[in-house]
Amino acid sequence: MLNVNVNVNVNLNLPQFSQLQFTGNSVRLEGQGNGGIIIARTGSETLRAWDGADPNHAFSNCSLLSVNALTATCGCEDANEYELLSGQNLGQDPEPCTLLPYRVEFVGDNQYLITN
Repeated sequence: MLNVNVNVNVNLNLPQFSQLQFTGNSVRLEGQGNGGIIIARTGSETLRAWDGADPNHAFSNCSLLSVNALTATCGCEDANEYELLSGQNLGQDPEPCTLLPYRVEFVGDNQYLITN
C-alpha cells in the first residue's frame, strides 16, 4: 500500500456526510487515499477514518473494502473483515496488518479535517 498524501475537509452538514451525525454509521469517500477513505462515527464525539483498501492484499479491485455500519470487508477470496472502531481484523486467523488510520481533527461547525 502506498503512503499517499491525504488532506480533505468533511462537512457533516452536506447530504453525502449527514449520516455521520449518528453513531454506528459510516460512509466511503472516493478519490482519496489508496482505495478511498472510510469514515465512521464511532461515538457521540468521535469520527475515525481508515484507508479503504485492505492492507493485507496488494492493491486491486478485490482489495477495496465494502462498508456495512461499523465493519468493512474486502472482496477478495478470503473476505477479510475489519471493525471500524480499532481497525482490527475480525477473522479467526487475523492477518498481520490492521487498517491504515488517518487523523481526524474537529475544526468546528460540524466540519472535520482528515489527514495523514
